[in-house]
Amino acid sequence: MHTVGKKARRPTLHVEIYVLPLQLELTDEEMEQQQKEIISKRLSIGGKSVAATLALLADGATIPFIARYRKEMTGGLDEVQIGSIAEEAHRLEELARRKETIINAIREQEKLTPELEERIAAAWDAAEIEDIYLPFKQKRRTRATVAREAGLEPLAKIIMSGRADNIARTAQRFFNKDITDADAAIGGAMDIIAEWVNESAAARQAVRSTFARKAVIHSRVIKGKEEEGDKYRDYFDKELPLSRCPSHVLLAMRRGENEKILRVEISADEEECLTRLNRIFVRTEGECGDIIRRAVRDGFRRLLRPSIETEFAALSKEKADRTAIRIFAANLRQLLLAAPLGQKRTMGIDPGFRTGCKVVCLDENGNLMHNDTIYPHPPRNERTQAMRRLSTLVEQYRIEAIAVGNGTAGRETEQLIQSMRFDRPVKLFSVSESGASIYSASATAREEFPDYDVTVRGAVSIGRRLMDPLAELVKIDPKSIGVGQYQHDVDQTLLKEALDQTVMNCVNTVGVELNNASRQLLTYVSGVGPKLAQNIIDYRTEHGGFKNRRELLNVSKLGAKSYQQCAGFLRIGGSDNPLDRTAVHPESYHIVERMAKDLDTTVEQLIKEESLRLQINLERYITPTVGMPTLRDILSELEKPGRDPRKSIEAFEFDSRVRTIEDIREGMVLPGIVTNITDFGAFVDIGIKENGLLHKSQMAEGHVASPSDVLSLHQHVTVKVIDIDRERKRIGLSMRDMGAS
Repeated sequence: MHTVGKKARRPTLHVEIYVLPLQLELTDEEMEQQQKEIISKRLSIGGKSVAATLALLADGATIPFIARYRKEMTGGLDEVQIGSIAEEAHRLEELARRKETIINAIREQEKLTPELEERIAAAWDAAEIEDIYLPFKQKRRTRATVAREAGLEPLAKIIMSGRADNIARTAQRFFNKDITDADAAIGGAMDIIAEWVNESAAARQAVRSTFARKAVIHSRVIKGKEEEGDKYRDYFDKELPLSRCPSHVLLAMRRGENEKILRVEISADEEECLTRLNRIFVRTEGECGDIIRRAVRDGFRRLLRPSIETEFAALSKEKADRTAIRIFAANLRQLLLAAPLGQKRTMGIDPGFRTGCKVVCLDENGNLMHNDTIYPHPPRNERTQAMRRLSTLVEQYRIEAIAVGNGTAGRETEQLIQSMRFDRPVKLFSVSESGASIYSASATAREEFPDYDVTVRGAVSIGRRLMDPLAELVKIDPKSIGVGQYQHDVDQTLLKEALDQTVMNCVNTVGVELNNASRQLLTYVSGVGPKLAQNIIDYRTEHGGFKNRRELLNVSKLGAKSYQQCAGFLRIGGSDNPLDRTAVHPESYHIVERMAKDLDTTVEQLIKEESLRLQINLERYITPTVGMPTLRDILSELEKPGRDPRKSIEAFEFDSRVRTIEDIREGMVLPGIVTNITDFGAFVDIGIKENGLLHKSQMAEGHVASPSDVLSLHQHVTVKVIDIDRERKRIGLSMRDMGAS
């Protein structure tokens, strides 16, 4: 039921309009206050926290630094909340610039009234602002333009007022060399009315609210494209309410549309839209009322509806993009924070059939000691020689773990190694190859290994990924890591910003060992970036490493602000100051030193002895700038100085009965590894080329709102095969009712 005068709320597409008290000629301070109020309301975050966060961001603080070291100021906001505030602030700044442009454009036309400027100043919704500007926007020559030039605008006003009893007779007053009959005059007046309908903010909002509630998206296959577009078979004739269309469905439809396979349309109930428009424009009955209704219908079909359809196509695409990017970022975070093997001597194997398996041996720090090639698989089948060579390498280089890429010939190579017996305990791991080829051919890889080809570099990357996923994966464009959904179809600028911020958050969550971190890893440290990262490397090379954090201030171009932002995230294991090995920020060293002094001990002893730490009364150290959140973080860090927050790695084995999709049978219960998570489910590697789909409806007995609530990337799971489509190479899995048949 539509209520006249009541603003339609459309949370599904995030186009709510926030109306603030009207005020002319707002000062910069008042404008900023408005923006803070809007951000606070949109994100449901307290105004003080929003204001403090914006002030810190404006002062050059990074999101990881604010989240970790400024909890008192923000009220303990996390990285996601701080990032959302930054994103909303950026949107509002862009909107403010757009409003200024619009006001200046209308002023140049000498049509800016105090009331109009007031409306623009109070509006903070992009659609509302563009609606206000639309009548003043420079446009191409239209039918309404032609009618106005013919002098028919007064006739349009007469019709709208309903003051004419006989429109045909009234129209005669407007005859000229271009308008020679009543039908032409009335038709021209209707064109003007139709444009008024399209340019009316009230009309656009009425239609917009109907679309928000009732729009449907419909995809149909283009005739003759059925065979070419078989992979889009599920979308050949699909219709869904737009507000409930899942992200992956909308993006699939749009991809099919871009590939000229599908035709996609967004529409809403025409009669409801026209009823609402007629309420706005038809103020009279009789002949004038009939003409207005015809003009409203024409304006809706020819101008207003296509405009709103385009708007909702963009809004729904943006919503789908943001959902897909959010899922991609969450998956990337889990992948980057995957359990590391740590400093173990590791063999990396990039498996292959015809070209053989590339083998590398790495020392505890990931340095390449040896590389080789073996040919245990068809067509050469040198299985015995390969096993003998692997045994020799394991013994010679004291290998403790073997990382096998999970691509072509990966499973066969794992089975080969599982059949072997070594002279020492050796753990075997399957490692994702996604993006390894991108790294191998990159400038970074060429810089690291100028004397080796891409195959050796790829094997090194696989081995290092096992040792420290984060340190290795930061060398690859996040988009190429392969844990996203439709990543090439979403807004690439938004994707890059989200993924770069995710990498930065992960790097700073774990912390970086200053004296052995790569340039790529240092680049993502809070406050560093590419240039300072290189300067740090140069200084480290020249001086043989950093002895303490304070020495960072000797690095070229690394000033006090950069030092403040980065110091707490950089560790120096061999520092003479034990706090340099922790996440305690240098600005808080004096607090720990005072704690130690109060207990008549040293900082080193305070870290070593729990009995001493239990005597600390944190309330004694509260100051106007240091509160309990910071003090608790300090104490927590003293309890586990520099401890890696990531989980411990676990070995895994696939079911030996299963090698291809032909070995799969419905009812089988199999071990698997989660390789990707989407908004509709998760993909699980069960040891064959094709990953199975674990739909969210099959993850648990109850309702699952989001797959990420149940599963995480690389999680080891046990699944049951419930469906096999060998023709389309699709496997359906379940975690419900796990009894095997």
